[in-house]
Formats: sequence, structure tokens, C-alpha cells
Amino acid sequence: MLTVDFDRLGLRPGDRVIDMGCGAGRHAYEMYRRGADVIAFDQDADELSGVSDVFAGMREAGEVPAGAEADVKQGDALSLPFADGEFDRVVASEVLEHIPDDVSAISELVRVLAPGGTMAVTVPRWLPERICWALSDEYHANEGGHIRIYTRTELVARLEAAGMVLEGHAHAHALHSPYWWIKCAVGVDRERHPLVRGYHQLLVWDIMRTRGISRLTRGAERALDPLIGKSVVLYLRKPSA
Repeated sequence: MLTVDFDRLGLRPGDRVIDMGCGAGRHAYEMYRRGADVIAFDQDADELSGVSDVFAGMREAGEVPAGAEADVKQGDALSLPFADGEFDRVVASEVLEHIPDDVSAISELVRVLAPGGTMAVTVPRWLPERICWALSDEYHANEGGHIRIYTRTELVARLEAAGMVLEGHAHAHALHSPYWWIKCAVGVDRERHPLVRGYHQLLVWDIMRTRGISRLTRGAERALDPLIGKSVVLYLRKPSA
């Protein structure tokens, strides 16, 4: 399940890219599959071990173009161990809402992006996130959880203050908003609750593109994304000068 549109990001084979806060690696895998040279960056060594294993499996299965490279790097978002302007593309998906000093993290993302390069930043959208917080403290009040809710205007202002130029935005994953509202209402750990299990099965069918179900759910999501999309996605460029 991808949040970033890599065509809008301008990703091309041979681009050097960083997926900052990669987590389980969903965006890193797709960028690697498209022929980019990928660094999957995160604080979590266990997550990175799994990502490294998948990278190796993709190479062995012949799922990546010849010449494409991928590696993992553990570190701190506030002090990225890379040179100024090292990357052509930067992805930071669903990570800034976890970082207390988000301004410094944004500064580091801009620093390692090459002049003329592009960046995709995604965070939970204000309204769906506010509903989750209202329904459940457990949803966000935990170690490593969400510490803030951004408005799009606020996040754009922070990125522009760091020197980026907004080129466009989108919303994604509208069908996931009701899923999280249900979880927050019944208990975020109650995975076996009938409503949670039923809705989760619908999402799995959609992700697997089951014939018929997928057409219905994809159409519904496109219609609902502008209204209740779970994530807001910003596409930005670092000026060349």
C-alpha cells in the first residue's frame, strides 16, 4: 500500500533516493523496483533487518533492474549521516508526526536533497487524525506514538521556511480512516472484534486487487480521498539556485 505517487515525485532509474523513517520498507521496495539506488533509513534495527532481507530477496528473484542498488542505514533523523545534496529524491512518509523536533528533522531532509531535487512528505490528515485522538488516548499516547496533528497549511509553512517550494498535494487512503475510527472506538488492540476483522478483510481484498472488489473499493476511495483521506501527501522541490 503506497502513499507516495512516484510519477509525481519524478523518480527515475538511477536516482539516488532516501526513504527516511522507512519502517517496514514499503516505499523503499517500490523505488528499488523502479531502478533507483535506495537508502532505507530508520532508527529501528529490527525493521531494517527485515528490509535488508527483502532487498536481498528482490535481487535474487530478478525483480530489480540491472545496476540498481539498495542498502539500509540506522541512525537519527536529526543528524543524517550523509553529505549535503547527496540525494536526488527524498521520501518521508508518516514519520514527522512522531518526531518532537520536527523542524530540525525537516532541515536535515532539505540539507541532504540536491538542488533541483524533489521531496515527498506524508503525514496523517488533520480531520481523520483528530477523530482518532478524540475516540482513543491509546491510539496516540504511547512511546513512539503520534505527538502532533498537522494542518496542511502548517506543514507546508514549515517546509517552505526550510527552503522548499510546494509543487502539489494529494490525499490518500480514505478507506483506512473508518478502519482506524472503528479500532479507536472498540479498542486499538482488539484485532478480533467482528467490526475490526470484517473491515480489515475488505482492505486486504482491496490491497490484493481481488477482481470486482478492487474496482468497487478503488472507485470509492478515489471519490472519498478529498473528503476523508487518512494521509495528506506534499510534493516539493528544492530550488536549483
